Amino acid sequence: MKKVIIIMGPPGSGKGTQSEIIAGKFGHYYLESSKVIDAKLAGVLDNDSEEVEGKKYILSEQKKKREAGEIMAAELVTSWMLNKVRDLSKDGEDLVVAGSPRTLYEAERFMPLLADLYGKENIVVISIDLPEEEAIFRSCHRRICSLVRHPILYYEETKDLTVCPLDGSELLTRKDDNTKTVKIRMEKYRKETLPGLEYCKKEGYNVKEVKGKQTPAELHEDILKVLND
Repeated sequence: MKKVIIIMGPPGSGKGTQSEIIAGKFGHYYLESSKVIDAKLAGVLDNDSEEVEGKKYILSEQKKKREAGEIMAAELVTSWMLNKVRDLSKDGEDLVVAGSPRTLYEAERFMPLLADLYGKENIVVISIDLPEEEAIFRSCHRRICSLVRHPILYYEETKDLTVCPLDGSELLTRKDDNTKTVKIRMEKYRKETLPGLEYCKKEGYNVKEVKGKQTPAELHEDILKVLND
């Protein structure tokens, strides 16, 4: 099995769900950029800041951007992710990564570090293709549990649930999961994230595409086929 598996895709494509399943199945560390960001922004005060490459970033302003569905400063997010990867590599962790690289800037820094730490031949990038209308519907109907943020997908069997069936905590809707912000995130994905994916292809990383408009179980089988090739 590959030592680093990166799963990319637009909002609602299932990259988080699939990454969590794959990580659990193969004993890899599940590195989710959203969780790294949430941890860094939790409880920030108005004047809290962080300096990256000589530039100062006000964390409360970055938090507002995130809640509005906008992409945060690439320099800041990249710094957080690079530091996390270095720490995990030192601990000997193999990785499943969801949601990174988010931008070309991040890809140009994140991927070479992974190649240096794990070897380019041990990295596979899986790109989930999903139409925009499906991405919007899924994002606006999904919920997460309040305890450990399990994603609860929308089906007839789950639409009336009020607590997480896995841990019993309250189910919540993310603030940025609404039509307006999801459309903004889709546009940002096309303009900001896809160039990073093209960079991976250009630089010779193993990039595979799978179709996202299918059930999570079918998508999972397609991902396993890619990993077993």
